Amino acid sequence: MKNLMYLLLGIILLISCKKDLAPISGCTDSTATNYNPSAITEDQSCIYFSTTPFVIETPYEFPEMKIPSDNPMTIEGVALGEKLFKDPILSANNTQACIDCHKQNSSFSDPNQFSTGIDDIQGNRNASALINLGWNTSFFWDGRSLTLEEQAFEPVTNTIEMHNTWMNVEIALNSDKEYPFLFKEAFNINYIDSIHVVKAIAQFERSLISTNSKLDRYLRNEEQLTISELNGYVIFNTEKGDCFHCHGTNMFMDNQFHNNGLDTEPFIDLGRAKVTLDVSDNGKFKTPTLRNIEMSAPYMHDGRFATLEEVVEHYDSGGKYSTTVDPLMKKLGVGLQLSNQEKIDLVAYLKTLTDNEFIDSE
Repeated sequence: MKNLMYLLLGIILLISCKKDLAPISGCTDSTATNYNPSAITEDQSCIYFSTTPFVIETPYEFPEMKIPSDNPMTIEGVALGEKLFKDPILSANNTQACIDCHKQNSSFSDPNQFSTGIDDIQGNRNASALINLGWNTSFFWDGRSLTLEEQAFEPVTNTIEMHNTWMNVEIALNSDKEYPFLFKEAFNINYIDSIHVVKAIAQFERSLISTNSKLDRYLRNEEQLTISELNGYVIFNTEKGDCFHCHGTNMFMDNQFHNNGLDTEPFIDLGRAKVTLDVSDNGKFKTPTLRNIEMSAPYMHDGRFATLEEVVEHYDSGGKYSTTVDPLMKKLGVGLQLSNQEKIDLVAYLKTLTDNEFIDSE
């Protein structure tokens, strides 16, 4: 009986550590990375890893980034999120990673009109560029996700994309040689679950900040614009081009949804209305940022325009009428009536939004 009691007592002591303080193999001595001796329990078996804050400085004329209190930015979390973003382990057949549809040299967008999933099935919308996402208030072209964490859940289980289950993902990650330690280091958890996977990916995505384009350097008095670029600047920011209403501020987007006269009714893609079920939202899509627009072709929610010149021609034509077309399309049916040189100047200005450092950095 005594032996049984001692055995039960031993089992209780072994499981008495909090879940986030359980030991990790290879990290039980003072040489461990982020080893925190003050967090060792009395039986010396549980280790807690302290994280390092990832500091985001608010860019010029940007609002402060709102970071969820339950997912603070850390160097460890961002690094883990980047690894997950580039790892095909999240897909059902281990062949496709997030970065395959969000390529860095395309401003983390897809240069193809539609992305192809693991079953060789294509969607019907162009993969959005992932840039300055921490200042977005909704995600996807129709805004169906309100946070980056929520957004990151979808591609894994989407039957067109990675076509996996979160249970399979958890099994794969927990069986991996590296990930258990990396998640312990970033979140102090001993079992990898979907919630912490999307938290890590969201942290990485919030770190994708671009504010060093030629225009930024011009505004900082570090570089000059050409005459053509300056003319384009004026066209963009006046009624002449009328671009600034939806693409104003240094973010070059308004976090709103607009029907910009792409189609007449009935709409093939209802856009925002698929989420709100409000017919007044038919044909409306989220305003994309114009930062790095030169690198994120093709354009519009369905990638119908291959070049910036085609985009300018669309607005110059005035667009097509529908009952939900945005009032900001003031030249509907008339067009902007830009000269050929003005069109060239406007495109030249848009290209000053290219941040080569963001595109090329590893």
